[in-house]
Amino acid sequence: MPEPSAESRADARRAISVTELFTIGIGPSSSHTVGPMRAAHAFAEAALDAIQPVRVRCELFGSLSLTGRGHATDTAVILGLAGHLPDAVDPDAIPAILASVRDEGRLPLGGRVPIDFAAEDIVFSHEFLPGHPNAVRFTAADAQGEEVSRTYFSIGGGVVVEAGAALHIANAAVTHPFDSGAELLEIGEATGLSIGAIVRRNEGAWRSEGETDAFLDAVRDAMLASIERGCAAEGILPGGLNVRRRAKALHATLLARKDRAGPASVMEWISLWALAVNEENAAGGRVVTAPTNGAAGVIPAVLKYYESFVEGASPEGSRMLLATAAAIGFLYKKRASISAAEMGCQGEVGVACSMAAAGLAAVLGGTNQQIENAAEIGMEHNLGLTCDPIGGLVQVPCIERNTMGAVKAVNAAHLALHGDGSHVVPLDAVIETMRQTGDHMRSEYKETSLGGLAVNVVAC
Repeated sequence: MPEPSAESRADARRAISVTELFTIGIGPSSSHTVGPMRAAHAFAEAALDAIQPVRVRCELFGSLSLTGRGHATDTAVILGLAGHLPDAVDPDAIPAILASVRDEGRLPLGGRVPIDFAAEDIVFSHEFLPGHPNAVRFTAADAQGEEVSRTYFSIGGGVVVEAGAALHIANAAVTHPFDSGAELLEIGEATGLSIGAIVRRNEGAWRSEGETDAFLDAVRDAMLASIERGCAAEGILPGGLNVRRRAKALHATLLARKDRAGPASVMEWISLWALAVNEENAAGGRVVTAPTNGAAGVIPAVLKYYESFVEGASPEGSRMLLATAAAIGFLYKKRASISAAEMGCQGEVGVACSMAAAGLAAVLGGTNQQIENAAEIGMEHNLGLTCDPIGGLVQVPCIERNTMGAVKAVNAAHLALHGDGSHVVPLDAVIETMRQTGDHMRSEYKETSLGGLAVNVVAC
């Protein structure tokens, strides 16, 4: 596997918005489904602007190839080429869209120009391209043989970078720029602002406060809706592992209990909510990338815990939880990566746990130092977590791993609140340790399904 290049990670000097970190899309993977769909959509538009295509070929490289079928990368590419985007496509309509392409052998490129298309036009190559382990190359040809080709990297969280180009997101002159946890604490000391308030103030560089509130409310609503759908659905998850959805039965069991708020029951409720979201994700349903799809259940479960069990919970508190979590997510994107193909699952569930712990500590009344400590605890005990999905599916161990991340985040927040904020390992040190661990981790344990549980458990 090649060493990650500078273009594979977010520019450490670039301001990041909450709208980049939290996106509403479909499962099962932000890097393997959402990202490739966006890349395919972008390529379709570029090809139609340049030539009159009659055929398109797609080559998936590295991790996108090795776990692409289990992550629905091939179907995501078809949807993107056909003009669909993850935040707009109706998950319930996807089977009919794919069946039409398969049965007719024709694809509406960009949603408007029919071209011939067959399963053989998507090629799975185990080669790793320089730049990032998640790479996809599209080539379109017209009737005269003229071609247009583009290569994209899916760098985590659904963000896509074209090879040789920078992120196409304009930098913004935010009020309080920060690139490290230390700087974040210094800003808080100098201004008296909480970490969440610093983020909210910075978002003014992109939009009004009311618009930011509306976005955070939409994210919150989408998160809770994914919990509700997951708790209502049953059956076998797609992909061939015959994993049965458990959230509905667990939900009924917990509802039937007389003591719904006992210590053990609270932990089970948190696990249920994370389980529900990631079963929904595995089924290709609507979830929030937070900061990835593979870790999509952690923050919603902690948010639901806050709204259900914390006295005085409010809509403003939910916004502050998300804003504070986002601040921590920014640091991981700037200083390391949230791509499991680069970092292993420590970069997904580990980062989500760290973010959720910080957000919860904030709404429980923690100081900035306690919030930073909670984030550090959340990651410190996820260091080295591998990504080894059985069959390349975002199911085992991914679904249960979200329940562990959510419970651990709540524990981390409360541990931090029992201290005064002082601690031995600063957040910046644990982020750098995560980055180094990911860089040193063998590729078999970084979303390739070539090691760990993926090879020691026979996929049925």
